[in-house]
Amino acid sequence: MSRAFLNEDKFEQAGDELMERPVSPHPNYVTPAGLKQLQDAALRLEALRNQLMAKRDDPFAMQEKAEAERDLRYYVARLESAIVVDPATQPENEVRFGASVSLEDENGDLHHYAIVGEDEADVAQNRVSWASPLAKALIGHRIGEVVKWRRPAGDMELEITAIHYQKEPL
Repeated sequence: MSRAFLNEDKFEQAGDELMERPVSPHPNYVTPAGLKQLQDAALRLEALRNQLMAKRDDPFAMQEKAEAERDLRYYVARLESAIVVDPATQPENEVRFGASVSLEDENGDLHHYAIVGEDEADVAQNRVSWASPLAKALIGHRIGEVVKWRRPAGDMELEITAIHYQKEPL
């Protein structure tokens, strides 16, 4: 095979030690769905690691195995520290962990965010970590209250127009 088709950078890294994934210093609050996501990721990585163990002579497979083992250590640590919060136990008239919140900004634009665990956060799906500045601005407030969201782009006032909790079985 021509060397043009080899990923030399990855091959050179095959013997290098990987940096561990950083674990947040915050409590690891998760929704029941977030707990399932962590469990599924750990199972997927364990299966991948087992599959790659058969390819001991392939340095690329060994690098991929090392990455899978590193990620598996991260997910096992997150599972061990998980604090499951059932949204059904949250007060329905106040923003807390697990809430889906509807907001109207100072320009009249409507926004909707769910406050979830750090590993569940996904900006593309409007799921923000409970430790994010937006969630911190909202937590503890009620419908009709206006909160100030401190952002690098400038502060924004948001009125809470609705609070909903998805009832999830544990």
